[in-house]
Amino acid sequence: MTEMMANPPGLLISAPSSGTGKTTVMLGLLRALAEDGLTVQPFKSGPDYIDPAFHRAAAGRASFNLDSWAMGEPLLGAISAQAQGADIVVAEGSMGLFDGVAKPGELGHGSSAETALRMGWPVVLVLDVGGQAQSAAATALGFRMYNPDLPFAGVILNRCASPRHERLTRLGMERAGLPVLGVLPRRGDLTLPERHLGLIQAVEHPDLESAISGYAAFLREHVDLAALRRAASANHDRAPSVALPRPPAQRIALAQDAAFSFTYPHLLEGWRSAGAEILPFSPLANEAPAPDADLVWLPGGYPELHAGVLAAADVFLAGLRKHAETKPVHGECGGYMALGQALVDKDGVQHQMAGLLGLVTSYEKRKFNLGYRRAELLAPMPGHGIGSALRGHEFHYSSILEQPDPPLARVFDAEGAEGPQTGSLRGNVTGTFFHLIAKASA
Repeated sequence: MTEMMANPPGLLISAPSSGTGKTTVMLGLLRALAEDGLTVQPFKSGPDYIDPAFHRAAAGRASFNLDSWAMGEPLLGAISAQAQGADIVVAEGSMGLFDGVAKPGELGHGSSAETALRMGWPVVLVLDVGGQAQSAAATALGFRMYNPDLPFAGVILNRCASPRHERLTRLGMERAGLPVLGVLPRRGDLTLPERHLGLIQAVEHPDLESAISGYAAFLREHVDLAALRRAASANHDRAPSVALPRPPAQRIALAQDAAFSFTYPHLLEGWRSAGAEILPFSPLANEAPAPDADLVWLPGGYPELHAGVLAAADVFLAGLRKHAETKPVHGECGGYMALGQALVDKDGVQHQMAGLLGLVTSYEKRKFNLGYRRAELLAPMPGHGIGSALRGHEFHYSSILEQPDPPLARVFDAEGAEGPQTGSLRGNVTGTFFHLIAKASA
């Protein structure tokens, strides 16, 4: 008989929409609970690859994505098992609570509500009450009743203008029978810096530690932390987890700096736990990949902001080209762009890249590309053979000007429409615009 393992209790921080302050609440709550002596396990619902680095900085523990569109039950179980040893789980939702895709993936539509249901985490709804009072309760009640099976902890009222505003808003919540777990006064200094793909990266924040400490103090003053802890819950019927994704090679040279930083944490954890060696190097510092690496992996990031530096990184480029003569190289999104022939920056200046693929991309000719992707491989890529079905996510503004190489895959969006951004290959080099999340049904 299989012995079940109990999950630690948890909460999911969500909101009616993006831009309501849930990330500020999330970071402040992670740090405040950690300051109280709890071991806090963060998660991110959905495919966002920027937030987990902020979570780690706040909680002191690696954060992982849980994605009910891209991941099958075994992988969701393996990732949720990373909470073993924690006292409490705090997960952050993506977009609005019920927002997802039109057609389900392996499990569902990829919404934060699905994650909360799957894990048994009650939802804390962060509401921006600016410009309304009692009416905010109608919004909250609609979210509470949209799926009555969804566990619901209560609301945190954000951007409250005055004590009178608070009293009126609380009256509405009381009438609707919704617990108020906190009321946050309006403060303009509690926003994180942003750039063209959303938040800046955690490594680029000018004073992240001070910012997170400030969020924690703010949350501690205005939120009932004890009530939040009492509201936390979870499903307790998880079987022992299966393995995380296997590594594509034994010794993996992984580009890691401000230009190349977006690799899903569960992939890296899976590679490490299976015994692979990850050998970080910085192209921006003109470092070559380890010459004895079996594979070079260039993740996504912001090469368009550093194109001149990368074009001049002679040691990096020479080492990359040398490796590609005999061993595999793979690039995702920004890494794919850097493997190409050239990159045109926002000012229209063309910079020579590695030239290992014929790809020419332009950030001057901006085109918004966002969404889940399902790929059927037409050729092998590291870790996956011909015919493999992969699930991933794409998020960039770059346009393809030239792509002369053979396609790597047929690529479809979440609704099944086939797209032109197929990835490409040449010799030992492969690249895709989508960020790999999982093998289908994994």
